[in-house]
Amino acid sequence: MVGISAHHASPVAPTTMDGMTNLDAFDAPLALDPDAVLLLIDVQKGFEAPAFGPRDNPQAEQRMAELIAAWQDTDRPIVTVQHDGPGTPLAGGTPGHDLKDFVAGLTPALHVTKTVNSAFYGTPDLHAWLQERGARQVVVTGIITNVCCETTARMAGNLGYDAIFPTDAMHSFDMAGPDGATVPAADLARATAATLHAMRFAKVVTTEDVTGAARA
Repeated sequence: MVGISAHHASPVAPTTMDGMTNLDAFDAPLALDPDAVLLLIDVQKGFEAPAFGPRDNPQAEQRMAELIAAWQDTDRPIVTVQHDGPGTPLAGGTPGHDLKDFVAGLTPALHVTKTVNSAFYGTPDLHAWLQERGARQVVVTGIITNVCCETTARMAGNLGYDAIFPTDAMHSFDMAGPDGATVPAADLARATAATLHAMRFAKVVTTEDVTGAARA
């Protein structure tokens, strides 16, 4: 996936060294707004290709399905995001571009297509849509934990949203570092969770935390 985009999101209130603007939300017990948005990022069949290698968290899709059910039960908005990666298993016009069945059957409030890592650099403009709705909370889920999910969560925090990151509702893959050594997917996921938490880009939680708050 390409990591750089020529597009720029509209400016909002600046943040400090911490990623989140609303630090009170980071420190407080999890509570969800009635219009909290569930982002389902790149839940696509192409990620089942052997080329991606071993993954972690085999329960990720089940956890995503539990979040979808909680959002449907409480009439909250769901946004699906779909990546088009030419020359990859996710390329448009190929079977791998398709959303996985449990997501493909949804009628989302918004469907975003993108060619880079962040869901905020796609079409339609996610940031503009959230601003028009007055939404301030986004729950980030999907594939890959330390790539598109992490990038989207970091940008959400920088843009002033309360980003919520249920790490058990996403997964990663083993990846090779610059020294050629393979870093296990679970280690990459833990590093993502630690970075987002320590730098306050997002509130790192579990699916159970989120579904409980949704139905509270």
